[in-house]
Amino acid sequence: MLHLEDLSLSEGGVPHLAGISLKFKPGLTTLLGRTGAGKTTLLRAIAGLVQPAGRISFNGEDWSHIPPWRRPVAMVTQQFINYPHLNVLDNLAFPLIRRGEEKAAAREAARDMLGRVGLAQMASRRPSELSGGQQQRVAIARALVKGAPILLLDEPFVNLDYNLREGMREELSALLHATRTTVIYASTDPREALRMGDAVVLMSEGRALQSGPPRAVFTAPETLEAAKVVNDPPVNLLGADLSDTGLEIDHLGAAPRDSITGLPPGRYTLALRAEDIRQGGDLMARVALTEVTGSETVTHLDAGGQPLVMLERRIADHALGQNLCITPDLSRALVYGADGRLIAKGGQNG
Repeated sequence: MLHLEDLSLSEGGVPHLAGISLKFKPGLTTLLGRTGAGKTTLLRAIAGLVQPAGRISFNGEDWSHIPPWRRPVAMVTQQFINYPHLNVLDNLAFPLIRRGEEKAAAREAARDMLGRVGLAQMASRRPSELSGGQQQRVAIARALVKGAPILLLDEPFVNLDYNLREGMREELSALLHATRTTVIYASTDPREALRMGDAVVLMSEGRALQSGPPRAVFTAPETLEAAKVVNDPPVNLLGADLSDTGLEIDHLGAAPRDSITGLPPGRYTLALRAEDIRQGGDLMARVALTEVTGSETVTHLDAGGQPLVMLERRIADHALGQNLCITPDLSRALVYGADGRLIAKGGQNG
């Protein structure tokens, strides 16, 4: 088990890691957060490329004084690096030969790995003769062939086009789940992180906000900040005052008191996902922006000064400035208290 204890790192007064304590078991864990959340710094700390305060250990061994080259870690970054003067086979065999393996055995292991990643027919080619996706696959295969018990992947598909990225995710996920490797995969894409990981860690401003199984983290983000990180399109945040007689939502007006049950009167924030705002109803909103992404439409709305985001599982033709009648399904709202912590899920205490 890889154990991180109270890792902290600052540069110029800016915190890059802020008291992170996590445990990673064999399997695939995704780090999810926006650019600047601290994901890359955390991976570099595990690899020994930066030295934070705190403690890193693996299977009980303290890594505080273990240099990067002695750590049983393989890492793949956004900017994949292959040796341009070597063919694909020798790109994979080189790190094995360098650590002392016989050349014939190293090349055999390299051939086996190329077959597993679907590149056996490319063994004699140079990296410059490959597509971007194939080059990234070589970089990942070179990391895997080392047999390191820890594999760090820093947004490895961010520079690939959409279709290639989707295919590579599926292939990599299947390949990695067939091993006992501890894989830590950094991503800015909530859908990717939730779909690929056995566990997910939400990060923001160098902090680990929440960790756990993807479904649990998605359905019950513990804080407003976590709800912002884990949702794409952005989650709708609605200020609301609950009284004994009714519910008043900022900018939107009165709503039925039973939209939120089991809570005392007070000030709350309702977090409502984009798919829980639907067309049709009594609330009028003006279209500010429409984005069609594949077979889905994301529409940004202005409802009396309250910005809203609506997701429709279809291609919708909403004109800029058009007025739409919509209905927020408040029964599906996550309810947060004045301290920003989750106190009710789906309108019920949770």
